[in-house]
Amino acid sequence: MPGYKVHVSGSIVAGILVLLILVNIGMYVIDPQQVAVLLVLCILGALFPDIDTDSKGKRLFYSGMLVLSLALIYFKEFKWAAYLGILAMLPGISAHRGWTHTWWAMLIVPMPMLVLPYYVYGQDFPTLLPYYLAFVTGYFSHLLLDREF
Repeated sequence: MPGYKVHVSGSIVAGILVLLILVNIGMYVIDPQQVAVLLVLCILGALFPDIDTDSKGKRLFYSGMLVLSLALIYFKEFKWAAYLGILAMLPGISAHRGWTHTWWAMLIVPMPMLVLPYYVYGQDFPTLLPYYLAFVTGYFSHLLLDREF
């Protein structure tokens, strides 16, 4: 079973590949700030399935969530900080390699990134889709490296 370094590396490679494909077919124009956010989400997606164990990946994931939460609070985005907190607690209710290592969790866990902004702020799905896809890409890379498919 790969460690957190392999999962982080795999997510970066997968994220860059997906980004290059989208740029190449004209579906995405590179914005450096957004690319940084997308890569962070990709890495968080890759670390998420293993945060139900005591590991370096878990500490990295929660450190990233803490920084993201503090940034949201700094920018007075309290609702998003609360939603992020709820998402971060989900793995604590299952055993290792339980629901967090399934293909359906890969699609459902990041779903709040699409649904909440749509219903709370009325944002369009195309605006939100890159963030969702970044997390799913990282998650997919984790499951692929763990040979879950």
